[in-house]
Amino acid sequence: MTDDPFDVLRAPLRLGALALPHRLVMAPLTRNRADEDGRPNALMAEYYGQRAGSAALIDSEATWVAQTGKPYPRTPGIATDDQRDGWREVTDAVHARGGRIVAQLWHGGRVAHPDTTGEQAVAPSAVPFERLTLVTPHEAQASIPVARPLATDELPGIVAQFADAARRALDAGFDGVEVHAANGYLLHQFLADGTNRREDAYGGSPENRARLVLEVVRAVVDAVGAERTGIRLSPGGHPGHEVTESDDGATYRVLAAGLRPLGLAFVHVLAEDPAAAVVAEIRAGVGAPFLLNTGFAHVTERDEAIALVADGLADAAVVGRGFIANPDLYERWSTGAAENALRPEGLYSGGPEGYVDYPSLTAETALGTS
Repeated sequence: MTDDPFDVLRAPLRLGALALPHRLVMAPLTRNRADEDGRPNALMAEYYGQRAGSAALIDSEATWVAQTGKPYPRTPGIATDDQRDGWREVTDAVHARGGRIVAQLWHGGRVAHPDTTGEQAVAPSAVPFERLTLVTPHEAQASIPVARPLATDELPGIVAQFADAARRALDAGFDGVEVHAANGYLLHQFLADGTNRREDAYGGSPENRARLVLEVVRAVVDAVGAERTGIRLSPGGHPGHEVTESDDGATYRVLAAGLRPLGLAFVHVLAEDPAAAVVAEIRAGVGAPFLLNTGFAHVTERDEAIALVADGLADAAVVGRGFIANPDLYERWSTGAAENALRPEGLYSGGPEGYVDYPSLTAETALGTS
């Protein structure tokens, strides 16, 4: 034993079928580098491969399961065999570096624009946005039209899209999948009473609002196995996407109870307050290994990541922006080395700058001795 507080992150961890060498996970990070048709490409393979040797697990950027669910230009899909083949290049690059990667399965719901998808957006209910605009292929910013409410008999099709995408993801070489039910996208829209105003079996009570998410997760488990399935949640709504929740966590308690018998590989929660009661209730309710990310309000620093695990709030810490700027973040944090500074102008620029040009410690050493 040592007195190094970083030791809590050095400990191995098992998530279902996945054996992690330590407890620092790379968060899902939209970077807008896919081809226009949603096919992953060589640049993406280079990016993920660079980080594979450092992250205990890579949670892929959000990956749409249907064209209708594509919120932003140049985001990747897993809805076609061609997209599957593009992802295989990425997973091969990750595995060549000894890494592990899961596909985050995503449907944007009302956070989508017809100029991006070519189709009218769908949602639980026709709830208009007050402020939100999106970048589209045709305009720098465009207001989002009100989405079309999904009919009850369309919901089995949504479930099937997630299950089909999960099978395609494993065919592409992913080590598992994560159902994206967070951040104000379609599944979160069903959970939240501010966006779900339905009067059928999928709206009204917490049990009804949780129904579609449970059906999706069960179908994904049937498709690829519980030991390779996780879920992402963000209790408390999502102000940026105008999703609000006012039931004091009741829907998440119902959801957690429904997920528990499935024996999921992990549950991944995004929460600004990691000590919030609803976060603890989700963890206790699902009873699966627990990954925690503190979200967009601030950067998760080294000491905070250590504290999440050391204080028993999570089994692993999930970090986003640190991995963007530092492909070897775990090694830097483990040794106390300085970090590269994030260059925000490169986050969504579409090219290699600000994407694959952040140096590793070994590259810096080589430059210093050349």
